[in-house]
Amino acid sequence: QAQLVESGGGLVQAGEALRLSCAASARTFHSYVMGWFRQAPGKEREFVAAISWIGGSTYYADSVKGRFTISRDHAKNTLYLQMNSLKPEDTAAYYCAAGEPRLVTMIREYDYWGQGTQVTVSS
Repeated sequence: QAQLVESGGGLVQAGEALRLSCAASARTFHSYVMGWFRQAPGKEREFVAAISWIGGSTYYADSVKGRFTISRDHAKNTLYLQMNSLKPEDTAAYYCAAGEPRLVTMIREYDYWGQGTQVTVSS
């Protein structure tokens, strides 16, 4: 069964950086769009970034554009999210997902989800 497992979350101060990883258990995802989403307490889950696994096209939410970078390593079956210049408002649980969405921001069209990793940014 295909699985996604995130890691790399933690507690950092504003302005610092973190890199999240998402290990995929199967080559199933090689034809999919891979995305990062986040959910803060009391808020809905929101789109952060996405990448097409084969072509490498990238997409970002306006709130993270210029600070976050999504990438993937084919050989390691791993998705990454490099987060620089972190802000307190980036505090959330971060989830990776895989699917074939009509639009990369359409959360319900992602078929596979990881368990999430917590990112906390202190001011």
